[in-house]
Amino acid sequence: MTEPPRPRRLRFDPDATGPLRGVRVVDLSRLVAGNMLTKVLADHGAEVIKIEPPEGDTLRAWRTEGVSTSWKALSRNKLSVCLDLKRPEGVAVVRRLARDAAMLVESFRPGVLEAMGLDPAGLLADNPCLVVVRISGWGQTGPYRHKPGFGTLVEGYSGFAAVNGFADREPVLPPMYMADGYAGLYGAAAALIALRHAEAGGEGQVVDLSLFEPIFTMMEPQLANWRLTRRLKPRTGSRSTNAAPRNAYRTKDGAWVCLSASTQGMTEKLFRSIGREELIADPRFATNADRVRNGVELDRIIAGFIAAMTLEETLAHFDRAGVTIGPIMDAAMLDRDRYVAEREAVIEVPDEEMPEGWLPMHGLVPRLSATPGVLARPAPALGEHNDAVLGPALGEAELARLRAAGVVRG
Repeated sequence: MTEPPRPRRLRFDPDATGPLRGVRVVDLSRLVAGNMLTKVLADHGAEVIKIEPPEGDTLRAWRTEGVSTSWKALSRNKLSVCLDLKRPEGVAVVRRLARDAAMLVESFRPGVLEAMGLDPAGLLADNPCLVVVRISGWGQTGPYRHKPGFGTLVEGYSGFAAVNGFADREPVLPPMYMADGYAGLYGAAAALIALRHAEAGGEGQVVDLSLFEPIFTMMEPQLANWRLTRRLKPRTGSRSTNAAPRNAYRTKDGAWVCLSASTQGMTEKLFRSIGREELIADPRFATNADRVRNGVELDRIIAGFIAAMTLEETLAHFDRAGVTIGPIMDAAMLDRDRYVAEREAVIEVPDEEMPEGWLPMHGLVPRLSATPGVLARPAPALGEHNDAVLGPALGEAELARLRAAGVVRG
C-alpha cells in the first residue's frame, strides 16, 4: 500500500523577518476574531505582543486531549506578556507599550477600554499615529453597543442560519467560528489600510469592527433579493436556489462528492458524461432557470448515476469528462491528502505535546512571491516574553518592582 504523503516539516526561525518588520502590535484581544487578525499580521513579520491576564487568553482553554490546538494555530509568531490589568500599574504598562506601537487591538465590550483608563482619545494623544482596532459583537455605536456578542449570535442575526440546512429541520449554525474568522480577516485588511494612511503622513484612527457586519456582508444580496421577490430564501441543504445542478451526492462505498455544473456548458458536459445527452434539450433542464425549478428531479438522475460507483471511480469518471466535481473531505482524509500536503496547505512544526513531536497546522496564507510569510516562533507560553518586551520598555528596575508587586506575572 502506498504511504500517504506527509506535510512538509518546517522548523521555526527566530531570525525570520517579513514586510511588516518593525510594526509593533499591542494585542489585548481574546478568543478568535482578534487572534485571527493579529495572526495575519504576525505571519508577515509584525511584532505582535499578546497582553494576557494571569489566567491567559481564553483561547488557551479550548483543549483537545489536553492540548490547546486552537491557541497553537492562531498565536504562532506572537509574543506573550502577562499583566494584571485590574491594577492601575498594569494598565500603565499597556499605555507605555502603546506609545511606541503602530497598532492596538482590543475585543472588550464597548466602554470597557475607557473604564480601564485606555480610552482611544488618550491613546491617540500619546501616539497620534496609532491605529486602534476595536472588535465587539455589535459595534461601538447603535442600539446593541452595550450587549455582549459572540459569533453564534451574529451568525443567527445575519441571516446565515436562516438559509443554512434543510427546509424540514431547524436552521443550522456553522460548526466552527465562522463569524469570528470573517471579522478577523476583514479586520486585518482594515488595520493595514489604516496603517497605510498613518504611514503616508496621515494620522492614527479608530477602526470600529463588529462581528456582525463582516458575515452580514457575505450574505449579500439577501435584502435586495427579498425586496424584488418578497420571498424568503428557503433552506435547500446543499442545493442552490440560483443555479443547478449543485449538490452533494453519495457514492457506492458511502463516501460523498460535491458537484457544481451551474454554467450551461458544464451542464451539457455533465449530461454527456452520464450518457444522457437527450437531457440537454429536455424542457425541464434546458436552461438554468428550468433546472432550478426541477432541481429535485435532476438531482435524482445524477444521484442514481453516482450511487453505482465508488468514490475513486466517480472522481476518475468525471475528471476524464472535465466535469467540476470533488470529494467531500473529512479530517482523516485531509491528513492523507496529496494536494493538501504538496500545496503546503498543511505544514508540520515541532511540538512536544503532539504525537511524534509534530503539530499539523495551516500553512502560510496568502502566498506572496517576493515577501513570503514567516515562521519565527511557536505560540508562546503565558508570559514567556515578559523580560524581552518589558525590560527594554520599562527598565530592569521597574520591571523587577512590578513583578514583585504581582502586576507582571511569570
